[in-house]
Amino acid sequence: MCNLTDFSQSLMPRWWLCVLVASSLGSCVSQGREPATHAAKSAKPAAASPKADVLPQSLSVAQARRIAFQRNWDLLAAQANVELAVAQELVSREFPNPTFSYTTGKISTDSSPNGTRHGNGIWDRSYDSVFAVNQLFEIGGKRSQRQSSATHGRQAAQASLEDARRILDLGVTKAYLAALLAEADVGILRDSAASLRQQAKIAEARLHAGDISLADKAQIEIAADQLELNAEAAQSSAKAARISVEVLLGVKSPSGSWQAADRLEALAANPFTEHAVAAQPRPDIRAAEEALRKSESDLGLQQAMRIPDPTALLQYEHNPPDTSNTIGIGLSFPLPLWNSNKGNIKAAAAAQTLAADQLGKVKAQAASEVAAARVALAEAAARRQRYANNIAPKSAETLKIIQYAYQKGGAALVDLLQAQRTDNDIRVAAAQAMADKASAAAALASSLNLRNP
Repeated sequence: MCNLTDFSQSLMPRWWLCVLVASSLGSCVSQGREPATHAAKSAKPAAASPKADVLPQSLSVAQARRIAFQRNWDLLAAQANVELAVAQELVSREFPNPTFSYTTGKISTDSSPNGTRHGNGIWDRSYDSVFAVNQLFEIGGKRSQRQSSATHGRQAAQASLEDARRILDLGVTKAYLAALLAEADVGILRDSAASLRQQAKIAEARLHAGDISLADKAQIEIAADQLELNAEAAQSSAKAARISVEVLLGVKSPSGSWQAADRLEALAANPFTEHAVAAQPRPDIRAAEEALRKSESDLGLQQAMRIPDPTALLQYEHNPPDTSNTIGIGLSFPLPLWNSNKGNIKAAAAAQTLAADQLGKVKAQAASEVAAARVALAEAAARRQRYANNIAPKSAETLKIIQYAYQKGGAALVDLLQAQRTDNDIRVAAAQAMADKASAAAALASSLNLRNP
């Protein structure tokens, strides 16, 4: 009967011999891992801020951008995509592990003894024991093409992360400006309502003097009530705009309770000049370029897959009594008789064409965004200038004249109400022009890949 203890003890030295051979083969082909590890460390994005889910009571647009870069959900997802690409690059640099096998044959199944003249121990019996190590070798440039594809994939993910930051920066700026505009509308409507309330008090005195009718006084009060209701509705819109900002900032429970620290007038007055266009192209263009390079590497990989990969064999065989110890070497590879990888090559070529078309589309879109932003900025700046220097002052002066004339009985009620509505509309339009100018400047800075003004 076979003694398993004797068997394991007798084979132990030879077992470690085979493991040593396998380890030597593995160490010879495991080069190239360190760059991927370094890339993983260097590409690791900053972790999200652990701060509590609370915004400062007074929030500036610069603070909003910084918080968004730490907490925004889409940006965190883009950072995770970079981590995934780094992991894929690490995988591409790994070498296939060798395969170890052990087989024993020529074991007697009848009464014939397996003992030899050397003895009847496990190692002395006429068993045919084979220890083998198999190692697959990739040839034809597969390994280099796979690594190139992974590297370009990581660079594309990093460029996409930068583009997500660019888009988020513009989105936060526009949302902040929308909140400022809504607050400005609230103030304008309340001022107009307060002005009409003052006129209603004057109308009360004129009513007692018999200068106007009760209907005239009621019309002024109705107009004031309507403006106050509009102000309350605008206040609700302003809170919704602040909540939209909080969503971009990654606030888990948005409430819209913060107040803007910046003034709409100050943001609109910031001058914008194309002082220094970034030396590097826009990140969305760089991402498309890296995607094209990745598709080229993928096509090269699929073309290289037509070349069969050999598998080397190194074995040690023990078969007493005549040929106790022998070694053997071998080589095997698949025969490409039925499959030459044509389908995958065609698919990779189509993907490369698609990536090239996408790059052209992104470049054209970037150019159109720059042109459109320049036109919008020029128009908004001119419109803001006219409202600030001409239209708004004239409207305010006209309203004062008509209010004074109405107090003295020299203007009709309809003239007063019309002047008040016109001035209210002009002030709202002037605020809209300021917001449009600041928003257009931010859009142009974003399209040029510049820091927001």
